[in-house]
Amino acid sequence: MSDDNVLDQNDIDKLMNADSDLSADWDDSLEEEVGSDEIAPDAGIPGFEPMEKDANAVDGESHSLDFILDIPLEITVELGKTKMLINDLLQLGQGSVIELTKLAGEPLEILVNNKLVARGEPVVVNEKFGVRLTDIISPIERVKRLG
Repeated sequence: MSDDNVLDQNDIDKLMNADSDLSADWDDSLEEEVGSDEIAPDAGIPGFEPMEKDANAVDGESHSLDFILDIPLEITVELGKTKMLINDLLQLGQGSVIELTKLAGEPLEILVNNKLVARGEPVVVNEKFGVRLTDIISPIERVKRLG
């Protein structure tokens, strides 16, 4: 290459030829390894082992991802929201009422890691509040909400 770190046409031609030579070598080695025109998905990847089918798989589903079942998720049920000034917040005391944006009877929102996944209605279970799911958000609707 030239001293200015600027490529001239000869340098570009050398690089282009070197690239095509490497590409041809790569294609040749793949053909030798596979032995046909098809390229195996694991060709040339050291340590690659295809996953075996699970004998307990139902309708093509595999249980090989069972390890994700132990990942903790944060579930939040949102009753409503509001905005208030710091001055108004400082005025709150015991017995104060904060008006929320949701109307009475409107479904609660169930969020998983701050993403809406369902809606439901409040219930009492063993003297604790709970939520009965009434609507699961479809994957298409979840994707639309991202944009």
